[in-house]
Amino acid sequence: MQQFKVELKNTPTDAPQVCSSVNSVLNRDQSLSVQDKVLALNNLDVDLLQHKGGQGLRVPVIAYVLNQRGKPLMPCSARKARILVKKGDAYVVKTNPFFVIRLKRATGEQVQSCSLGIDSGYKNVGFSAVNNQKEIVCGTLELDQKTSGRLIKRRMYRRGRRNRLWYRQSRFNNRKKRKGWLPPSVQRRFNTHIFLINKIRDLLPISEIIVEAGNFDIQKIENPDISGIQYQQGSMFEYQNMRSFLMARENGKCQLCSKNFSKGNESHIHHIISRCDGGTDKSKNLALLHEKCHNKLHKQKLLNLLKKNKQYKDTTFMSIIRWKFREIYPDCIMIYGNETFVKRNILRLEKTHCNDAFIIANGTNQSKTVPVLFKQKHRNNRVLQVNRKGFRPSIRKQRYSIQPYDLITVNGKRYVVKGCHSYGRSIVCTDSINKFYFNIKKVKKVFHIKSIYLK
Repeated sequence: MQQFKVELKNTPTDAPQVCSSVNSVLNRDQSLSVQDKVLALNNLDVDLLQHKGGQGLRVPVIAYVLNQRGKPLMPCSARKARILVKKGDAYVVKTNPFFVIRLKRATGEQVQSCSLGIDSGYKNVGFSAVNNQKEIVCGTLELDQKTSGRLIKRRMYRRGRRNRLWYRQSRFNNRKKRKGWLPPSVQRRFNTHIFLINKIRDLLPISEIIVEAGNFDIQKIENPDISGIQYQQGSMFEYQNMRSFLMARENGKCQLCSKNFSKGNESHIHHIISRCDGGTDKSKNLALLHEKCHNKLHKQKLLNLLKKNKQYKDTTFMSIIRWKFREIYPDCIMIYGNETFVKRNILRLEKTHCNDAFIIANGTNQSKTVPVLFKQKHRNNRVLQVNRKGFRPSIRKQRYSIQPYDLITVNGKRYVVKGCHSYGRSIVCTDSINKFYFNIKKVKKVFHIKSIYLK
């Protein structure tokens, strides 16, 4: 049994470690019998306040330090950073999402080598920076999943705008994709990975970058026995078209009512996951239905009756970006998920993006820090439309100066912006509990959040 023989006196109540005790006397529901006393060997090894959450409302306990030339040094405590700023030896560069200072005088600039581990993903990115003694920073970045929807809206606005013109100059079909082209949704996710890596390299002296990637064989996943020439033939080999393939697959029966097709009941092809929700035109996502069953399915919203098939967008994304990382970071180390799985089980860590990134960064027995959760933000609105040839625009003419998730100060208090209305004259804000409405004239200070924010 653990022995507590030493009693710590004058322990500060705002210490980074949580003041908890295993003493049954101190854990009662009544008022404490022993006030302001903490027992030795009673605090966690993890600094629970190192990156405390809360958009714009957190209290930083760690500060990232830059030298005179803007190069990263080893971080220090926020208290030491405030002392340096107060003495005039440094100045604050930014406070959100990280507390960063820059020195005004020359130093020895002795730094420790740090490894950066990136757990790449389709929806979330885990990151962890580790040195020989401890884990400096770790967290998860939640990616934005709305790129495809924004492209659809942009196409709608563009077509409506062009249809208002009486004459359009002819456009020749001579466009071609540049070398290394990626679909817009994949390109934005990959750019976010690069942005995150560069952001951390600007704050910490990173000596090596280790990325977990994937190389998936989707045809092997669907058919484990596939081999040789079968890779070239595919599932629709020797079928005239998609309809004939679906008819053979379903044995000539409707997937909803299980009745055969006849001359009076023609077949309709239905997308199990609609195109607007990210569904594809592959055979796995298509169902063959009667015309009446198809109409009934949409009118009565019986979409859950059909079994949804697995989409392989995440595995495709992982296979694509594997070689893109090599182009930008030739010296980066690539590892695969099976290595991370074995090491994580040896250390008995929970399956999370942060823990995976810790393993990827060659973390073993270093003291861990509390992870932070970031979310990606869309920085700009839809492309603004100007009035042309007497037609009124269908969307707003100007970009509002204050955007969602920005931080504003009103009457000495700080709020998080949720949005604007009344043509930008009124702002909707929150303080993590309540919702408030302010006139834009009452705003005293604005801190613009760029690409990521603390969730």
